[in-house]
Amino acid sequence: MDLFLWVKSLHVISIIAWMAGMLYLPRLFVYHANTEIGSEQSETFKVMERRLLKAIMNPSMIASWVFGLWAAYELSAWQDGWFHAKLTLVLIMSGVHGYLSRCVKTFAADKNTRSARFYRIMNEVPTVLMIGVVILVIVKPF
Repeated sequence: MDLFLWVKSLHVISIIAWMAGMLYLPRLFVYHANTEIGSEQSETFKVMERRLLKAIMNPSMIASWVFGLWAAYELSAWQDGWFHAKLTLVLIMSGVHGYLSRCVKTFAADKNTRSARFYRIMNEVPTVLMIGVVILVIVKPF
């Protein structure tokens, strides 16, 4: 069997898992921001957020990078303009991931100062980035 097809499949699977977490975690923050500090509900959100980050998002982000760079190597995509644009958006997505990781720590320490509205807006950032990445990979406009 063609190894590249396995690499590409694993890349897509890891992206799906990463994006699921990137879309769900800010939604948890929306609800968590409206809970009372120390409440049972707040403590439950802390567990959910930590587990989502550590068990799904972090491993899938790492796998997305590993299989994505491997696929880029196999495709010799390094000189293509669309790939540079995609790589830029994925770097930004990784930065958003880092920011969300910090938010998990902030909520865990009961130090969140952001509103539910802020997290509703943050919930859209990964979506916009994902749309850009998909268009660049499928359409390859340059």
